[in-house]
Amino acid sequence: MTYPTSNLNTDYHISVLFQETIAHLNIIPDGIYVDATFGGGGHSRGILSKLGPKGKLIAFDQDADAKKNLPNDDRIVFIPENFRYIQRFLRLNKIDKVDGVLADLGVSSHQFDEGSRGFSIRFDGPFDMRMDQRQTRTAAQIIESYSEAALHKMFEQYGEVTNAKTLAKHIVTQRRLLKLSTVQDFKTLIAQVVKGNPNKYWAQVFQAIRMEVNEEMIVLNEFLTQLPEVIRAGGRAVIITFHSIEDRMVKNAFKVGPDEDDVTNPFLSIRQEVLWKIITKKPVVASEKEMKENNRSRSAKLRAAERV
Repeated sequence: MTYPTSNLNTDYHISVLFQETIAHLNIIPDGIYVDATFGGGGHSRGILSKLGPKGKLIAFDQDADAKKNLPNDDRIVFIPENFRYIQRFLRLNKIDKVDGVLADLGVSSHQFDEGSRGFSIRFDGPFDMRMDQRQTRTAAQIIESYSEAALHKMFEQYGEVTNAKTLAKHIVTQRRLLKLSTVQDFKTLIAQVVKGNPNKYWAQVFQAIRMEVNEEMIVLNEFLTQLPEVIRAGGRAVIITFHSIEDRMVKNAFKVGPDEDDVTNPFLSIRQEVLWKIITKKPVVASEKEMKENNRSRSAKLRAAERV
């Protein structure tokens, strides 16, 4: 059973760079593919539409809500786990190598629009931000327990907050006066130090906290490290990022570095193993049309590489 390439569940999430993603995966009908971030299932349906009856799709998503979007298709295997465990769960399913892996690192529209998850500045709800509700550490716990230095680093690196140092100091001096249970509690806590456009400021702050709660940079690094082991020669990796740190990590993972000097013999150099052929010399970005139709596509960057 195959599906059209349109995004069927747009109420949950509109898949960014949809056609570009499917094209860069270079799908073969009998191949095995991984959608590491299933979400609303838009990209997965696009992959399934290109697969034949012998093709297979492995879909990962740590968010329990995502399972509701699974299509009725026996070619898809759903794994309710974080994609940081990609190699482990492929092996558990008796899969050694795959023909392509897709990862869309953006937070789904559903998560932003569900006030009870605590991701959005627009709704009040528990100050949570866990993508996987089985995790124990919440946004509130991070704000209540991190040192001033740790908060400063988090806001500066992950949110590029202009007054990250001032914000961190303010939180540490004021947090004992207010219990942080809800999103509104936190917004009240930092109201005095909000700088510039409040919505933009809060968005940057919330992004930083979300990335820390879910260990997004650690997870991405673990995932990228495993890709050369799980993708067969000629297979593709296609990754969509929404943050400069993420994009730089993906770019560096695909890049072949210069030969390194052998520390034991300065007259010899160590030739690094070539793992990837770069398909996208520059990141692919959304068209003007897509940006108008889906504002969240504006910061999306797609990079693709082929395993050699």
